[in-house]
Amino acid sequence: MEVNVLSSKPAPAAFFGQPTLLLARSLLGKLLVKESGIGPSAGWIVETEAYIGPGDRAAHSYGNRRTARTEVMFGPPGYVYTYVMHTHCLVNIVSGEPGHPEAVLIRAVEPCIGIDLMYDRRGYDKKLKELTNGPGKLTKALGIVKEDYGRPVFERPLYIAEGRAVESIAAGPRIGIDNTGEAREYPWRFWVEGNPFVSK
Repeated sequence: MEVNVLSSKPAPAAFFGQPTLLLARSLLGKLLVKESGIGPSAGWIVETEAYIGPGDRAAHSYGNRRTARTEVMFGPPGYVYTYVMHTHCLVNIVSGEPGHPEAVLIRAVEPCIGIDLMYDRRGYDKKLKELTNGPGKLTKALGIVKEDYGRPVFERPLYIAEGRAVESIAAGPRIGIDNTGEAREYPWRFWVEGNPFVSK
């Protein structure tokens, strides 16, 4: 479903001030947009994961760990936290009050705008649902890079916009955090039930 990106306005900064678990659910159905010199690309958010440090053993900010990488998480909500894992760039939205480093990982989106650009970036051998059904896949498809770190996600060129209604939300344990003790079991992954672009 194509939409007019010119009519897609960034969500207000106040939207990102919600408690992290609520924000992770509220982001489902919203539009994640990245504008670039070769055109915009965007997708409906269909899967997220919440990370509630410093008490969350799976969070990069566990134990109030403050490094050059995690610094943006200690600031106000609504900013981009990117990092590279296994050569893949992942994109998170900072949440929580300043001084309380929390974030929501965007795990999957449903392609909506600039699908040709996504194929250019990901390869024409991919099926449509393989373009963005994972956190490293969606950043490559949308052209989100590590250098987007620290951008306000309520302003262009990388932003969250109003989306579409979500009928049913499922919740379960997060993925890929095996060495984190009891944090493995927290049901802090949320997804649009039945959507084919969800990662797993």
